[in-house]
Amino acid sequence: MNSTLNSAIDVSRGHRFFGELTEQLSADGPIELHRLRAVAQYVAENPTRFLSWLKEILQDGVAMRVAAARSYWHPNGFAKLVLHTSAEPEFRIRLHVWPLISDEPPAGESNPHSHRWEFASTVLAGGGLHMEEFEETTRSGKLFDRYRYGADPANRAALLSDGAVRLKRVAAPHVRRGAVYQCDTDVVHTVRPIEAGLTATVVIQGPRRVQSTVVYCEPGQSDDQPNGMLTEAQFRWLLKSVVAEAGA
Repeated sequence: MNSTLNSAIDVSRGHRFFGELTEQLSADGPIELHRLRAVAQYVAENPTRFLSWLKEILQDGVAMRVAAARSYWHPNGFAKLVLHTSAEPEFRIRLHVWPLISDEPPAGESNPHSHRWEFASTVLAGGGLHMEEFEETTRSGKLFDRYRYGADPANRAALLSDGAVRLKRVAAPHVRRGAVYQCDTDVVHTVRPIEAGLTATVVIQGPRRVQSTVVYCEPGQSDDQPNGMLTEAQFRWLLKSVVAEAGA
């Protein structure tokens, strides 16, 4: 790692609230779901202090460039801002942002999917998120094409076809601003903002538990859904928008 990247990391580590978050995540013992939830709860109880960290990133060009370079647009139109990564112990702190682009609520993550890692999240700005959780069934249920994500050693981002299955909805939790949601690797869900307007969630991601995960697409839907490049200017705009909305 070059000196510029080291400098950016050192700047982030200098923020007191960020240090408290990483200290909780780096404590002895494995990073289990209950610890991720506790850290997300700590963010939910201290939104002003979290926003102070975001403001510090905005004020440091190097730190912002490093974070922007590892962030991206999800194919369903929201941004995944990767604020911090740690290899040992393995965890990430991300900010998911659905920007204001129309008078209708954004689509969100409309394809049912699971994750290779556990996470806990809290809504920082906006009205909240609507989740739907699913299970595979051999009886009634909507038909989907199933794909495996991360199963191709040559291209971990590829979706490999894995047959057709039916899904039934088993839960539909709402997560309002300030509330905490947790998710393990067995959960298959969709996520969408409840209201129009900017919505932002803080995601505390734990270590990878499985090599591949599942994504379900409606029959005939393209499986070619690449992530989009997110520019430094877009990163700055999104971060400033979140600070303005959450601090209002």
